[in-house]
Amino acid sequence: MSRRAASLRRRLMLAFGSFTLLVAGMFGLYAVVFMYAVEDSFLEATLAQEGAALQRQHATTGTWGQPREPWIRLHDSAAAFPDDLRRAHASEPDREEFAGEAGRHYHLLALRGTDGTAQAWLVAEVSAQLVVRPMRDDILALLAVTALVLVLLALGVAAWLAHRTAGPLARLAGEMERLDPGDPPRGLDRGFRHDEVGVLAHGLQSLADRLREFVAREREFTRDVSHELRTPLAVIRSASERLLARTDLDADARASAQHLQQSAMQLQQTVDLLLSLAREERIVPSAPVRVLPVLERVIVDQSPLAEGRAMELQVEVADADTTDLPEAVLRSLLSNLVGNALVHGAEGIVHITSGNGDLCIANPVAGDAVLGHRREDSPGFGLGLGIVRRLCERHGIVLDVREVDGQVRARFPLPPRRLGCRTAERRARTALTLP
Repeated sequence: MSRRAASLRRRLMLAFGSFTLLVAGMFGLYAVVFMYAVEDSFLEATLAQEGAALQRQHATTGTWGQPREPWIRLHDSAAAFPDDLRRAHASEPDREEFAGEAGRHYHLLALRGTDGTAQAWLVAEVSAQLVVRPMRDDILALLAVTALVLVLLALGVAAWLAHRTAGPLARLAGEMERLDPGDPPRGLDRGFRHDEVGVLAHGLQSLADRLREFVAREREFTRDVSHELRTPLAVIRSASERLLARTDLDADARASAQHLQQSAMQLQQTVDLLLSLAREERIVPSAPVRVLPVLERVIVDQSPLAEGRAMELQVEVADADTTDLPEAVLRSLLSNLVGNALVHGAEGIVHITSGNGDLCIANPVAGDAVLGHRREDSPGFGLGLGIVRRLCERHGIVLDVREVDGQVRARFPLPPRRLGCRTAERRARTALTLP
C-alpha cells in the first residue's frame, strides 16, 4: 500500500471512528439523563400525591395524619430533619433534593397553608427506591460495549469504503505522480470501475493520449525542419566562404559576406539545438566527457563571429574537468553560450573558467545584452539563449545567467568526477586574441 493510500485510509477511518464515538457518547449520555429524569419524576409524583392527600385531610380534620408510604416521613419543622439533611437544607433552603450521608438520598416537599408558609414537611428517603443507581455500573458498561462495537463497525465500513474509493484514487494519484510528459502512460483508465474515479481516470487518459500526440507532432516537426535546414545552410556557408576567398570584393561586399557567414553559423547552432531537443531519448555517455577539448573546438568554430571586433578569450579550465553530459549536448551548449558572448558582448575580454564544479563564461556588456537585449549591430535573432534553457531543462542542467559588475555571466555545474589520480591539476590557461 502506498503512503498516499495509507494516509487516505487512516483519515477516513479516523473520521468515521471519531464521528461514531461522538454519536454513541451523546446517545449514552441522553440515555443516562433520561433514566435519572424518569426516576426523579416518579419519586416526585409519589411525594406530590402523598402531600395532596395530607393537605386534604388537614383541611377537613385540622390534623396532618401520617403518609401511606413507609419511606416518607412527616416533619412539622425543618429542625426535626435528620442531621445530614438539616445541615444541607440550612445551607440551601430552596432545594428539594439532597444527597445525604452513608448513601442516603432525600426528596422534600413543603406542605403550605393558606398564607403560603410551610406548616409541615414531607421527607422521602428514597435510597431504597432508587432503580438507576444499583444498575448504573452495568448500564455504563453496556453503553461502553455498545459504543465499542459501533466504533469497530464504523472502522470496518470506513476500511471497506477506503478500499472502494480511496484505494483507486490513491492509485490514480500515484500514476499521475510518475507521469513523464515526454512519454505519457497508456491504459491509465484500465481497472477502474464506472464511477467518479473511473470517469476521472478516463479523462486523464484522454488528456495523456492528446499529450502524446502533441509531443510526437512537435518532435517530428522539429526534427524534419532541422534536417531540411541543414542542406540550405551548408550551401549558404559554402557560398559565403567562396565569396570571402575572393580578392576582388570591396569592403561593403566583404562585410556583407562575413555577416552572411556569421548568421549561417548561428542558425546552424540553432538547428543543432533543435535536433538535440527533438531526440526522443536522452543520450547517456558510456564514459565521462572531457570538457577542455570540446571547448577548444567550439572556440575555433565560433571565433569568426568576433571578426572585426577587438575581443580576447581567456580560458582557464582544468585539463581533467569532465561531465556526464553527452558530448553533442555539451558542444551545443558551449557553442551557443560562447557564440552568444562573442556576438552580443561588448569589446573586451571573455573569461571562460572552471572552479567549484562549475563552468563560467563571462563577457563584458553594454547593458543587459544577453538577458533579453542585444547589440543593434549584432547578427542573428537572439533565439539561442531561450533554446539553450530548454536544452538545460531537458537534461537537468541548472543554468544561471545574470549580470554582475558589468559582465554577463553564464554558469552551469559540472559533475565532481575527475579523470586520473589525485595529483596537482594542470589547468589549461589560454589567451586568444581575435582579429
